[in-house]
Amino acid sequence: MALIALGANLGDPLTALRQAKAVLADLGTVTATSWVYRTRAVGGPAGQPDYLNAALSLETPLSPQALMLALLGVEALSGRVRLERWGPRLLDLDLIGYGGRALDTPRLTLPHPRAFERSFVLAPLADVAPEWRDPHTGERVQDALNRLGLDGLERLDERL
Repeated sequence: MALIALGANLGDPLTALRQAKAVLADLGTVTATSWVYRTRAVGGPAGQPDYLNAALSLETPLSPQALMLALLGVEALSGRVRLERWGPRLLDLDLIGYGGRALDTPRLTLPHPRAFERSFVLAPLADVAPEWRDPHTGERVQDALNRLGLDGLERLDERL
């Protein structure tokens, strides 16, 4: 099972997240989706619009590396251009985890290296896989979210 975080803060973010979910469903079977959360931009240039964030789990025959390339392709199809780190974006797709695998290659690190430090990733992830554990530390998603708290997060009355 692959765990994917989705985010957007330009254009129509909710539509972008839902369109990405539809495209990702072509890569396998979406087995769970999260609520949508609104958060302030973290890092990057000042004055960015708020983000909408969500997560989904995907059963897919693709390897982690092939899935990551597919995610980058979906971002590109949405119009995303990578101009500055942590800048505003039409769509951001992050492969957070893939089963219990730990990977560290020049092109892909699993689990995502900052996932367990960010409430805006953990809150949606807790909706789809609260028991999933960081393969390095053994920490559960729900425990990490409890540790960080929900400050700055607003759960919308929308599911992905």
